[in-house]
Amino acid sequence: MFLHAPDARADALAAVDRNGSIVAVEGYGPNIVRITVAVDRTLATAAPGPGITGKTDDAGWKHTTDASGDVFRSAALSVTVAAQPWPKAPTQMERYFAPALPPVSVTIAGADGRAITRMTGWEMAPQTVNGEQTFRVGASFTDTADTHYYGLGQNQEGVLDLRGRTIDCRHYYDAPAGEQVCVPFLVTNKGYAILWDNPAATTVSPGLHNATRFQSQVGERVSFFVITGATTDALYAGYRRLTGATPLPPKAAFGLIQSKARYESQAELMSIAQGYRKRGYPLDAMVLDWFYWTRMGQLDIDRTYFPDPKSMNEQLHAMGLHSIISVWPRFERESRYFDMLAAKGWLLHDKDGKAIDGLAVRADRAGALLDSTNPQARAWFWARIRDNILSQGFDYTWLDETEPDLVPDGAFYSIGSGDRYHNLFPLLHTSSVAEGSAADRPDFRNMILCRAAYTGTQANGCLFWSSDVQATWEALRRQVPTGLGFTASGLAYWGSDTGGWQTPSGPPAPRPVLVDPAGATAMSPDYRDYPELFVRWFEYNALTPTLRIHGQRPGTAIWEYGTAAEPILAQWLRLRYSLIPYLYALGRETYESGAPFMRALFMDFPADAQATTIGDEYMLGQALLVAPVTEQGATSRKVYLPGGSDWYDWWTNAKLTGGQWIDAPAPIDRIPVFVRGGSIIPIGAQVPSTATRQMLEKVRVYPGRDANATLYDDDGVSNAYRARGGKSAVLHWDEAEQRLTASGALPTGQALGGLVEIATARK
Repeated sequence: MFLHAPDARADALAAVDRNGSIVAVEGYGPNIVRITVAVDRTLATAAPGPGITGKTDDAGWKHTTDASGDVFRSAALSVTVAAQPWPKAPTQMERYFAPALPPVSVTIAGADGRAITRMTGWEMAPQTVNGEQTFRVGASFTDTADTHYYGLGQNQEGVLDLRGRTIDCRHYYDAPAGEQVCVPFLVTNKGYAILWDNPAATTVSPGLHNATRFQSQVGERVSFFVITGATTDALYAGYRRLTGATPLPPKAAFGLIQSKARYESQAELMSIAQGYRKRGYPLDAMVLDWFYWTRMGQLDIDRTYFPDPKSMNEQLHAMGLHSIISVWPRFERESRYFDMLAAKGWLLHDKDGKAIDGLAVRADRAGALLDSTNPQARAWFWARIRDNILSQGFDYTWLDETEPDLVPDGAFYSIGSGDRYHNLFPLLHTSSVAEGSAADRPDFRNMILCRAAYTGTQANGCLFWSSDVQATWEALRRQVPTGLGFTASGLAYWGSDTGGWQTPSGPPAPRPVLVDPAGATAMSPDYRDYPELFVRWFEYNALTPTLRIHGQRPGTAIWEYGTAAEPILAQWLRLRYSLIPYLYALGRETYESGAPFMRALFMDFPADAQATTIGDEYMLGQALLVAPVTEQGATSRKVYLPGGSDWYDWWTNAKLTGGQWIDAPAPIDRIPVFVRGGSIIPIGAQVPSTATRQMLEKVRVYPGRDANATLYDDDGVSNAYRARGGKSAVLHWDEAEQRLTASGALPTGQALGGLVEIATARK
């Protein structure tokens, strides 16, 4: 499905020769073009690499030739492959320093002829990698001083704007700042994006020394897509067209997902679930993390500690809860499947075919990696999950270690060297469950917790998170730009382990602690400000696409952070559930459009120069501006309110003018949240979980301009939304008449009139 056959051909508009450099041009719609450059015509005209599922579409494209070169035009773009004169004899200096490849220059311009970007050069440097004679391949693009760059997956260095940096675009669990993940999709604020088509480890330098450069460690051609659009959403629609739609997750994904590393017994897990119900706190999913098995790779459940998992799941379901279980692609030598997998060649192996057992660079010596590039291995893996684990009543899987943790460099998959396909594993590994579930549970809406991604992985129904981050204030600060960079890469569902995954251990608090740690059991007594950190992290995660508590600590449930923290956490948990009608409608929009709904400010305020580099606040949908508090002891923070709109303080209804920085109050029980003037926000009634039908408590209108908002609902668990679309109604606010109307019946069946609440602005 994902890998092109060696003789597969692209449907090129043309492949033109530039003195031995072959340049193929393909249309994928009026605003999407693929450029491929190679010295071998077969490679230049071959199909794109893994993750690209979209088909060529050259309707409306025309090819002409003039003095400037070969020109390809659509209604939205023009692509000019510049004419190159016959190369003259090199000078003495050029004999040493001139590139050996025949030069290529490709200009992409808008329909009005204005240049959007230009590929100024390309490279193929011969080298031997993992015993294979291959090349380092790359290309350079023009830059302007006011171009800003975003995306490329997950980089936890703490900066949103990638301009002037060099990004090591490779999966790397042990990255010093936190796990890095490569999605080679680079978005700009200038109406274009570049999708680099090479799964090898890639270095990207956006806007560095007046150019943007891509360089992959392994390859024999340069292949990339350019997507253009008047808005950033048009760029994400192009990404969707090329790589697939983002499924709407089950509604439970929008509620609280409760986890711990780890629940050691069935009794412990059930006591936490019952604890939420007893206290009246909403909850949607319980997670069973690793080492519930007898050995790594047994793909079984240890009945000593989990004596009746089927009964456990029946009890959870009766409580309106779902269950998620962690499944690893690692197989210990002593496990029951190791010998069979090794004999079939279904494990990552060395050049002699011997399975690679353990990870030498860390104290991690247990097990070999499933070769998920092999379709037979993927099918086998899904069958074992289905028969051994999901048959016990578990609903969803958590595919951990999907970088993979066992670094493939120097090793081999069934499709080739681990160096050539360094970044591919998460795409194919998560497809095992996505495709298996679709085949065997066609009416069941699947989701997968995924620790890494590659181009197109969103189409497998993944909820991503930032991996095993530290439990410190610094880690929390880094999460905000990290998540915005990830969603800017075209993958909407991102979150982080609330409170951090690593065992809580931080330096002494520099300021007075805002949450009394009395009664907290989640950390050692000397980490006095950890309950405060957890509160701030929870406030942030309550307003991200997914809310999941996880961590390596004695307790993780919201009552385990002390008597002062618990009521604040309960307040924010209820706020999260009141916003599920708003969030679920945003999820439906993402399914249809491809655009993320956790949005860095550059996406919605392109005319505001201040918004281009802000990475510590964001929009949640089109209505809510969220400014997390990430400093210990802080009771206020600077917030930028983008220009072009008025803004209402969520907590007080105070109305402020956009285009200014303010000092926003942030007492410990709240973070700054603002509503854009001209917004409609549905507020749901409190429910114990999304298994209970949620009625609307009110529909809030924040005046300021005419506005539309879509209400959407469905059964939350089936795939019927793909065909029948659930129920929806468009709400319209008429600013002149100060009146809210609906296009039809509300999905809940309620009458609109009694629900409307119009915000009254306060000075």
